[in-house]
Amino acid sequence: MTLLRLTGFHRKASTLMARSDATMKTAAFCRLACLLSLFLLLLETTASAQCCGGGGRGRRQSVGGVYVDALGMLSNAEIDDRDQLRQTLLRALAEQPGDLIQPADLRKVSLRRLEQAIDEQLRTGKDPSDEMRYLAGLQTIEYVFVYPEQHDIVLAGFGEGWTIDSQGFVVGRTTGRPVLLLDDLMVALRNARRNQESGISCSIDPTQEGLASLRQFASSLIALNNDTIQQIEHLLGPQVVSVTGIPATSHFARVLVAADYRMKRLGMALDPSPLGKRLTSYVEMIPVAGRGMQSMTPRWWLVPNYAPLLTNADRTAWQLRGGSVKCMTEDSLFAADGSKVATGKTSSAAQLWAQAMTTRYDELAAKEPIFAQLRSCMDMAIVAAIITAQDLPAKAGYSFSLLTDPTQLATDEYDAPRTTASRASVIKRANGYIVSASGGVEIRTDELLEKIEQSPTLDPAARAAAPAAETRWWWN
Repeated sequence: MTLLRLTGFHRKASTLMARSDATMKTAAFCRLACLLSLFLLLLETTASAQCCGGGGRGRRQSVGGVYVDALGMLSNAEIDDRDQLRQTLLRALAEQPGDLIQPADLRKVSLRRLEQAIDEQLRTGKDPSDEMRYLAGLQTIEYVFVYPEQHDIVLAGFGEGWTIDSQGFVVGRTTGRPVLLLDDLMVALRNARRNQESGISCSIDPTQEGLASLRQFASSLIALNNDTIQQIEHLLGPQVVSVTGIPATSHFARVLVAADYRMKRLGMALDPSPLGKRLTSYVEMIPVAGRGMQSMTPRWWLVPNYAPLLTNADRTAWQLRGGSVKCMTEDSLFAADGSKVATGKTSSAAQLWAQAMTTRYDELAAKEPIFAQLRSCMDMAIVAAIITAQDLPAKAGYSFSLLTDPTQLATDEYDAPRTTASRASVIKRANGYIVSASGGVEIRTDELLEKIEQSPTLDPAARAAAPAAETRWWWN
């Protein structure tokens, strides 16, 4: 996603003429902000469907305050859309048994028995139940255990009953954290092998043609008015949403794009921070006094922030530790032809905001469920990478084909986010900056699998979590 912010520039023409050719190119572009500061929102909104997992077909595709239409255009979701989504989901919510509702520090889910339970549903013409779609209320995955004698793989983490929050997320009754989704797990498992090197990512960017047109227009601009803003929006045109490593039509992809969008809106002060002064915007961190207009622009992207994985001697037990998210940053330079070049550098303000975003991420995730759900998707991607790279199905002696084969059980499909319109507004500011914030989300599981430590503590943990002969597919 890209946000462009231009602030006041007060230099005499004679001073500009004395600059070097390289500086003159920047100065010409900066005429756009001669009298006032222009704040351009190049991404008005981003993508996400309802984050409940399952039932994507036929439901209104909005969550977290954003909406995607059938043509893939992103826009802000109306309050009525969110309320209608929540009421629809509440009406469809099935009653939950008492032992499922109760919080459990270590709820276990057997993947083999889950497959068998889903298969029984499908053979009787039924869809997977809520318990299956929401993975028995798991909110985190802390352990992955392999049991060769039971031909099983078990996931374990905190779990409890669920409800629907105001934005349409399925969340824990006591924690308010989004539950993990069967749909996201299947997407992660089915794409894990091809993502071992390339990873999973999303990005939202203006087109090279749009940026080149804006630069050409700005080079001859001497005044700024409402018509100018409309011209800028028209020249920039729609921006492009790209998703790699997973289907763009998946719920998993919607989470990545939506989290990217929310991060940028907070960073550029387009939405109030839910944490107040504990997480101020990047705009507020820009120095009041500058050295004139600058075309260097920050890029922010979110990556997994986990401690090294733990495993036992025979690699049949795994532990995910310290799961959170880190905000990375780097300055980008937009050339005269609209192309973008990474510089390998970053401004102090961009670095400070990235550090604040990282430090406050868990606190922010408690207020904005989309950030918690992004962390859940990262859990899923890491678990899928462990299962695939370590060939845990072979160790278990079971193929788990229903979860891994799309021909046996399809995942939900949503309208793929493709483009978003540009929007502009005007503010006053004394210093001179051009700030274009781009970036996305990047999940490189290959890097995480390079950081593995061995621990003897996992063997007793695995024995304690082993499924009993009469156990259903989940237990506490």
